[in-house]
Amino acid sequence: MSREVSTGVVTVLVVEDEPFILDMVSEELTGEGFSVLGAETGEAALSIFESGRMIDVLFTDIRLPGELDGWRLAATVRQARPELPVIYTSGHAIEQGAAVPGSVFLKKPYRPSAITETIRTLSPMLNG
Repeated sequence: MSREVSTGVVTVLVVEDEPFILDMVSEELTGEGFSVLGAETGEAALSIFESGRMIDVLFTDIRLPGELDGWRLAATVRQARPELPVIYTSGHAIEQGAAVPGSVFLKKPYRPSAITETIRTLSPMLNG
């Protein structure tokens, strides 16, 4: 399942299998002027990415249903877009060795505003 909320210039692909969290993050980002593409699985997110949609930031949970977890999703999209900012999240203890270079990890629970702050730090589009 994928969702789209379009209101801003910078587009964030949010990948989260918990609908409540996906909605909360989407509302926070939309309220801050971002465009949001949402997906509940890595496969749905990859499909959005491969559709040619312009994505400026990937925000992904690490543990996702299906074959494509957040680590593999980020590695796959980074092959096509090495500069793409990536923010990982999880509520579980994780080994960060699988993270792509230059990425950031936000441990759940996080403040919704922490996502916005992190995106603004990572996204060259917002800093230039």
